Amino acid sequence: MTQSFSPQNAHQRHHASSDLLSQFGPQGRSLIKAGSRRWFLQMGLGGLAGLSASQLMQQQALAAAEKATSGKNPQAKSVILVWLSGGPSQVDMWDMKPNAPQEIRGPFSPIATSVPGIEICEHLPKQAAMMDKFTLIRSMDATASNHTPVTFQAANPKSQRTNKGIDGGGYPSMGSVTAKFRGANETGMPPYVALADSLAADIYGAGELGHEYEPLDAMKSKGKFDMPAGVQIPRMQDRDQLRQELDRFRKQTETSSSLAFHDRYVQEAYNMVSSGQIADAFDINKEPESVRNEYGNNSFGNKSLLARRLVEAGVTWVTLSDAWGHWDHHGDDVRWGGIEKGLAPMLPEFDHGIATLINDLEERGLLDTTLVLILGEFGRGPVINKQAGRDHWTPTMSMLMAGAGVPGGQVIGKTDRRGGAILERRLGPGDLATTVFTKLGIDPGQYWINHSGRPIPLVEGEAEYIRELS
Repeated sequence: MTQSFSPQNAHQRHHASSDLLSQFGPQGRSLIKAGSRRWFLQMGLGGLAGLSASQLMQQQALAAAEKATSGKNPQAKSVILVWLSGGPSQVDMWDMKPNAPQEIRGPFSPIATSVPGIEICEHLPKQAAMMDKFTLIRSMDATASNHTPVTFQAANPKSQRTNKGIDGGGYPSMGSVTAKFRGANETGMPPYVALADSLAADIYGAGELGHEYEPLDAMKSKGKFDMPAGVQIPRMQDRDQLRQELDRFRKQTETSSSLAFHDRYVQEAYNMVSSGQIADAFDINKEPESVRNEYGNNSFGNKSLLARRLVEAGVTWVTLSDAWGHWDHHGDDVRWGGIEKGLAPMLPEFDHGIATLINDLEERGLLDTTLVLILGEFGRGPVINKQAGRDHWTPTMSMLMAGAGVPGGQVIGKTDRRGGAILERRLGPGDLATTVFTKLGIDPGQYWINHSGRPIPLVEGEAEYIRELS
């Protein structure tokens, strides 16, 4: 169920809501909600307003032209952004301070990893065992961010929640930039897909870049790429041929290239639906039961498996969130609990899900070309509060990266003895965007045009490629 969201009351409702059920839970229901029977006419031949399948084809053609002029040699074909909604605690997961007082170090102990000298939380043993595949950044500056996906999904310090109904200031997300400047890896697949229970709360979209670059809401896409009930391929072919006959006279007298292009995109939309390619990609039941079981029959496991299927099928950017605010561990008096009662039970499932995703990508030969980003909107305060949790903390946060040429087994940056301030190698959202775009073969110096007709660089302000990630 998609819940409404507004910046003014989101945080209060997030802590008050306790009855939201995941679409991907163990109930055994269909992975994604079923769509309308009229979808095919709406998405392709009907030309209904919104992001239609034919518009998707136009989007891909424009992106191909952008990519042809970028002149970059990409390391990444795809990106999977694992969004830890609410802000994960760096002190309790990836930047532990075992020598600090109890109120700072928290209830968990560090363990050694596969890389000498790197330690992480005892509840993340699978990530510890494969630390040679990760780069751990401990010095990401989140001061521009707040309780929203806007800043770090756009990876732009100017993209912030405004509380004026114009979240992000018009700046687009990295996924939407990728949709425009790179497009999908396979014809007929969407370039940017979101896997979240609430797009309004956990996914940031295109801003002023354009509606056609918004993410496809995968939670509402089940059945939309299947044939409508009672409609068979031969019948559709007959209707398509009839439409072509009716259009023939118009084509003989109409010289507008835009109409010819539109006809081509409608035909490609028809081919996309009739081939079943995109419907297959969205169906995790196509996977062997052993694979589904390995990922786990839970929200995070199902979404991670679907993310892998989508990049394998040709989607370029996937952002997934297991649940809204799941990592917002203020204390035992709120929905997600504090550190020991709330975070501790979550970590094994998260640990298993990340390890399974990375291993599966590697075994299928996809990790070398898939960049995996694991982060939230900010960190947590270095001191345990009276409710046994940690409060929001923007001065620093930690994140994980893997794949697409990212060297494993390293830590970038250092925080102070409390885990609350950056001591070495301060990095910001712009540095992240520069790195991600460069790995995708997108020139971060390119521009997009806002609603005022002003050219805006993809990355504004001082930013650099994170040299340790080459």
